[in-house]
Parts: sequence; C-alpha cells; structure tokens
Amino acid sequence: MTDRRKVYLHFKPSEKLDSKIEQLRTLGRKYGFELVSDAKEANIIASIGGDGSFLQAIRKTDFRDDCLYVGINDGHLGFYTDFSLEDMGRIEYAMQSNIVEVLRYPVLEVSVDGMKTFHCLNECSIRSNIIKTFALDVYVDDLYFETFRGDGMVISTPTGSTAYNKSLKGAVVDPRLKGMQLTEIASLNNNEYRTLGSPLLLSGDRQLLLKVIQDGNDHPIIGADNEALSIRHCHEIGIKLANKQIKTLKMKDNSFLHKVKRSFL
Repeated sequence: MTDRRKVYLHFKPSEKLDSKIEQLRTLGRKYGFELVSDAKEANIIASIGGDGSFLQAIRKTDFRDDCLYVGINDGHLGFYTDFSLEDMGRIEYAMQSNIVEVLRYPVLEVSVDGMKTFHCLNECSIRSNIIKTFALDVYVDDLYFETFRGDGMVISTPTGSTAYNKSLKGAVVDPRLKGMQLTEIASLNNNEYRTLGSPLLLSGDRQLLLKVIQDGNDHPIIGADNEALSIRHCHEIGIKLANKQIKTLKMKDNSFLHKVKRSFL
C-alpha cells in the first residue's frame, strides 16, 4: 500500500447516498486504495456532490497543492465532477486504465488590507452591502486604470469563467490560458461617470488592486467562490494568481469544451 493511494471522501452524509458510498468504498479497496478519516493524511481527496461540494472540499482542505482532487457527482456531471455515483462502471474503468489525466487549475490569491489572505478557485466577488452605488479605484500593476461605480466586481479564473462571470456576460475562457478576468456588476456609465464597460482579461503575471472609496460604503460583501467572508471593514483588496495550483483528475474524453457544449448549447 503506497502513500499515493490514501483517499479521503468529502461528502454530506444522507440515507440516499449511504449505499452508493459503500459501493465506492468497496470498489476502492478492490483496487488497493486505502480510505482515511483525516484529510491531512490523504494524497487523494474525493468530493461527492456537485461543483459546489467540490469547491467546499478544496476550501475545507486548505487548497492543497500536494494532493489530487477528484470530483464525483451524485447525479449529473458538472465542470469539476467528471465522475458520477450513478456510473460505478466508469469509475472502475478509470481505476484500471489510462483514460484519465491530471489537469492543473490556477487559483486566485486575495489579500485584504495587506493582512487577511485567502484563495479562490472560481472567483472573488466584491459587492455593496447597502443599497447605494459602490465605488472602487482600480489599479493594474500599480497603474491607475479607472474608478468603478456600480454594484460591484467579479474577478474570475478561467475555470470560474463559466460560473458567476458568465451570468454577467463575461467571456468563457479556456482553462489552458493562465490568467484572470475582471467583470463589472451593473456599472454606472453616463456623461459624468465612465468605466471600461466590458470584461477585462489579464495575463497571469498581472496584479489587481481595488481601493474602496471611503464614502460610507466601506463594508463590502466579499465572496470567495460560494462562500461569503465576514470582513467588517476594508480599504484595499489585492488580487493575483497564486503560486499554487489545484491538481484534479479528469477523463480524457470529457474536455472543457465538451462540458461547455453540454451545459450551454
């Protein structure tokens, strides 16, 4: 038994899943995988559920870059979940063949006032928490770019481009491109105020700095993927691509373009 075969299952227990989880455990033991109860001991972390569960599994295990993440859906395939509990045969086939590959996804590193730091796999969102126009000074690599006024902004990774970003008419980005996208939420554009008014794609070596204009609306809601962070006051939000990447196990016959076509076309 090698360390590389230590697996931690991340899921929300339910009667509906019990029998399927037990089948998965039996299958894992058949092919020499050791199931562990502590995620810190695992080299493989398998999330069971939808894309939201996958994001939670990564967040709760602290965005580890020394292990492999696997997404197993409990129904329909998602962008992060190539496998399904409804198709144990495909999971077993993946265990005994070379139809899988490891992909590395970029991660955002976000800092608040140069102190509190967190990571995002999909996106970081900054929104007003009151019914009032939210104002931000936007800097790219220390260059003042614009003053944004509106409801907020979303900064997404390529893999996150199909989530919140897409609902805001942002571009769908191939995950093979390492970068981030800045997308506006209901920007205010008139004769007095002006923003770019379109999504902005930035290369992976760029750094964003968003300075909250202190006009009484300096308690924004900051979202990290599918989780809201409790930050009562902030002046500056710095965003860049992290040095770490998330390694995921994917099926070779289920590429990003397959998923885009299946989900939206």
